This record gives sequence, C-alpha cells and structure tokens, in this order.
Amino acid sequence: MKLNYKRTILIGLAFMSISSFWQMYDSIIPLILKNSFGIGETLTGAIMAADNVLALFLLPIFGTLSDKVDTPIGKRMPFILTGTALACVLLFLLPTADNSRNLPLFVISLFFVLISMGLYRSPAVALMPDLTPKPLRSRGNAVINLMGTLGGIYSLVMIKTLVGSGDTPNYMPLFMSVATFMVVCVVILFFTIKEKKLRENMIYEDETRKEDVQEVTASKAKLPKDVQRSLIFMLASIALWFIGYNAVTTAFSRYATEVWGLQNGGYADCLMVATVTAVIGYIPIAKISAKLGRKKTILIGIILLLICYGSASLYSSYHFTMTFFFGLIGFAWASITVNSLPMVVEMCSASDVGKYTGYYYTFSMSAQVITPILSGFLMENISYRVLFPYAVIFTTMAFLTMTQVKHGDAKPVQKKSVLENFDIED
Repeated sequence: MKLNYKRTILIGLAFMSISSFWQMYDSIIPLILKNSFGIGETLTGAIMAADNVLALFLLPIFGTLSDKVDTPIGKRMPFILTGTALACVLLFLLPTADNSRNLPLFVISLFFVLISMGLYRSPAVALMPDLTPKPLRSRGNAVINLMGTLGGIYSLVMIKTLVGSGDTPNYMPLFMSVATFMVVCVVILFFTIKEKKLRENMIYEDETRKEDVQEVTASKAKLPKDVQRSLIFMLASIALWFIGYNAVTTAFSRYATEVWGLQNGGYADCLMVATVTAVIGYIPIAKISAKLGRKKTILIGIILLLICYGSASLYSSYHFTMTFFFGLIGFAWASITVNSLPMVVEMCSASDVGKYTGYYYTFSMSAQVITPILSGFLMENISYRVLFPYAVIFTTMAFLTMTQVKHGDAKPVQKKSVLENFDIED
C-alpha cells in the first residue's frame, strides 16, 4: 500500500489556502489595530482572540456536520467552497476599513471573515483522512502540513514584497494577493479532487477494511479509561504548546518592531526562516520519528522550542544569530504538528474523524483565545520583553503533560526513497 502523493498534494491545497490566510492575519491585523486605530496591547489581544473564541464553537460543529452530510460533490467540499468564497469576498473590506480609518466597519468585517474561515477549517483538514487509507494517514498529514507551510511562506513573501513603508501602509495589494491565492488553490482542488467519487471508489486492503469495520462498531462504546487519560493529556499538551507558540507568532510583528527595531515588514524575514526550515525539516523529522516514534519526536521538538525561546529572550536588539534560532523553531514546530494530530486520530474511531479533528482544533483554539489576551496584558503592563519568557513557561508545562501520554504513538518503518521520507507511518 502506497500513498498517492499527487492526490494528497492536491487535497493539501485546501490547507495551503487556510494557512496563507492565517499567516497574514497573525502578522498584519495586530499592526492595523495598533497603528491605524491606536488600540492598546490588551484590547488588541482580545480582538486577536476572537477567531479562536468563534473556533471553539464553529470547528466541532462544522466538523461533525460535515461527517453527516452527503451531497453530489461530497461531504467536505461544500463547506470548503462556501467558506472560501465568503472569506475572500469579505477580505477586501478589511483594508478598505483600514484606509478609511473606519473601526466599526473593520470590526464587523473581521467578525464575518472569521466566521467564514471557521466554516471549512475542520472539513478541509478531515478531507485527507477521508480519502487516505488508515495506515497512510500520518504520511498524508506530513504532506498536508508541508502544503500549509508553503501557504504560509507565500503570505510572508507577499508581506515582504507588498507592504510599503510608513506607520500605516496600504495593505490592499497584500489582501488582494492572498485572496486570489486562496481562490486559485480551492478552484484547483475542486476540479482535480472528485471527493464523492474517490470516497466511493477507494478500495482498502483486506486487513484495513476489517480494522475500519471493527473501529466503526467500537465507536459506539466509550474509550477505555487508560486511552481517555492519554487523550486528555494529549489535548492538554496541544493547548499548552499553542499558548506559548501562538503568543510569539501573534505578537512577534509588534515585538520585533518595538524591541528589535525592525521596520517595514522586516520581521517577516525571521518568520520566513522558521517557515522554510519547517519545510526542509520534514525529511529529518521523518527519520527521527521512524527511530523514536511520534511521542519522543514531539518531546524533542518541545525541548528545541524551549532552547530557542530562552535564547530569544536574551536579545535586546536583532542579531543575525536569531536567524539560526528561528530556523530551529521552524524545525521544532514541524516536529510537533506533524505528529500531534495523528496521535489524536489514532485514539478515535474511523467514523469520527471529522468530530475528533474538531476536538483537536477546539483545544488548540482554546489556547489561542487565552494567550493573545494574557500575553498582550503582560506586554502592555510589564514589558514587551516578557513575551519569550512567557512562551518558555507554557512550553515547559506542555513537556510535562506530554510525558503522560501513553497511547497514539507509532514507530514507522524507515523509507527507501527520499520522497517517502516526507512521510510518517502509523
């Protein structure tokens, strides 16, 4: 049984589209709130947490709903098409409101953009497990993460290229570029991936079919207590490392401007290094996972994050050595994200993929509700330099909870080809 790389890459276009949006959102929206509307760090953090508050409700609901619907174009595709179309139309209102300094229009537009994005995030992520045999899902997840990372790189390049000088640049070209990119990704996805047909025609090997049938039957029963315990600690770990990581990504554009003195989109260089190394890191990550398993690979990633966060906190101005540390951050985060969702899915049944994908995002988004507000409050009332120590504290807690996870792990077989080293077996 081999992974269909071409099909998986095409499926990954949905996540590439989503990631391009969120990279721009995290980098630009805080700057607009601060520079255009003069909003303080605490309130900016609260506004930045709005997408995560909405996600707490939207992602499990639409993940579960997409498990149940059945249309001529599939289960997930209607959500992906509708959400993308609405988000891209509404996206143009944000720079319009920014240029006219119309705060009510900006807030209302942002609210509806976030709802539109919430419509299809869980269905888009669940599409890969739907169309991939269970033993190959972790390989598929590596490819999906790779596609998402490339989407993030696109937005960073556009930020670097299209964001002009001055305290309040015109962001319209950037927003137009990202919206166009999102549309192109989803249009290609729709015309190349016939979800319903693929779902009907996908043939599992005998052992896989039997396993999935058993899982569907078992899905009606509660998880064993030891598996429940592992799932709780796994979800807690996800929340904690997202609290640390999202604080850095959400506040970094402001931190780099205020503390390191980087101007005119210069902060994008650091983020781009981290994103590029995440892409490059998939090959060594796969090798490490093959030898150590998912859990230990995640723990290594957490340790690397702690080293990088701690080192970054020591710098009062930007230094070229930070490029190295941001490179490690990209590698570390890829080690965590590639392995964490498959560990959650491994503990649930095949019939509940959409629902448990929603649970995964519920915990990650819950963390991202808390952290922009809390970190924003601390930066506003103490110092911007509290950012990286803050990340160290919560990432350390994630390490401790992750040590308590006893299920969902796997040690895949070493791959023969270079391309297959992008995979992580179940």
